Amino acid sequence: MSAQKNAEQLGIVFEKQTPGYLNLCVRSGNQLMSSGHVSTLKGKLGAGLTVEQGYEAARDCAAKILNSVWNAHGTLDGLRVLKVLGCVNSAPDFIEQHLVIHGASDLFHQVFGKEGDGFHARSALGFASLPTGVAVEVEAVFEIKG
Repeated sequence: MSAQKNAEQLGIVFEKQTPGYLNLCVRSGNQLMSSGHVSTLKGKLGAGLTVEQGYEAARDCAAKILNSVWNAHGTLDGLRVLKVLGCVNSAPDFIEQHLVIHGASDLFHQVFGKEGDGFHARSALGFASLPTGVAVEVEAVFEIKG
């Protein structure tokens, strides 16, 4: 099944976006680079929020990225996920940022294939705070194949 169909079957919503202050996804050559997309969930991992909640917040970010990529490219088909950067609003002793960002990676694996175009490089980092107090922020780089 195609990446676009996979995403639709997973319930990802694709809606036209109105241009804002920043470009949510920009094309440069054969790459699409997303801005950081923030979770709806606010709070700090390890100080009120659980890894499971963070995982869902990271998945939420990835779904928003897919919508922005769709707006820039018109489809998710013909793309390969190259790099994901996950930022986690973390308490000082929280050390499971990687488990939180699995939420984004797992969604990309489901859409593009874990051993195919969804197999990507990734960084998962902890931050003392994120804009507006969100729990997670994720950005990604995609290759336009062909």
